[in-house]
Amino acid sequence: MKTLFTILAAVAVVLLGFGLYQAFLVAPTEATMGPVQRIFYWHVPLNIIGEITPYVNMLASIAYIFLRGRNQLAARRADALAVASAEVTVLFVGLGLIGGILWGRPAWGIWWAWDARTTSTLLLLLLYVSYLLLRRFSDGPGSRTIAAVLSIFAGVDVPIVFMSIRWWRTQHPAPVLTGDGEIDPVMKSAFAWNLLAFFIWGIVLIWARYATLRREQALAEREALQLIGVA
Repeated sequence: MKTLFTILAAVAVVLLGFGLYQAFLVAPTEATMGPVQRIFYWHVPLNIIGEITPYVNMLASIAYIFLRGRNQLAARRADALAVASAEVTVLFVGLGLIGGILWGRPAWGIWWAWDARTTSTLLLLLLYVSYLLLRRFSDGPGSRTIAAVLSIFAGVDVPIVFMSIRWWRTQHPAPVLTGDGEIDPVMKSAFAWNLLAFFIWGIVLIWARYATLRREQALAEREALQLIGVA
């Protein structure tokens, strides 16, 4: 497994570098917005992955709720996966929001617009920050269960984020990949490479964090057993 992880991490690094090359040196400059449009190649993939990882968190949380009274080992594994995916969600959604702010300033003339897309994305970020704060400052089966329920509610916000620019009029651009808009095929290729790179990088981050959390769980169990033995 360590070899597979190393290979996957190396592939992610290579693809991130290749995506950077595609975005800066291969993709043409957008006629209206100019060079600032190149943020698109990271802003959109980050947000797409940030809308996938919440479902990993939600499914792992549901598995934890179902398994906690049936299989403790499987429940701990599900809980570790839930926390790992929540952390990666905060990272990707947070970076996606920063990219949107940096793009929005020259495009709209303001740093932040309280439209449906940006507001629902901010809400998604705050929900997962709340999840992690709950896990950080409160331990025990009760807090883990409450956090798992919170993650299910947080997952409900994802389709709202995705559909916001279809349901409401916003300053955010209309869909250019799935909607009526068209972009240059070379731009689509550069975007696809960056999307693949961030997707694999997200897997690597979740895998690494999951392994760390499982080691922490094992250490905590050993310490608990030692205390019981001393008592």
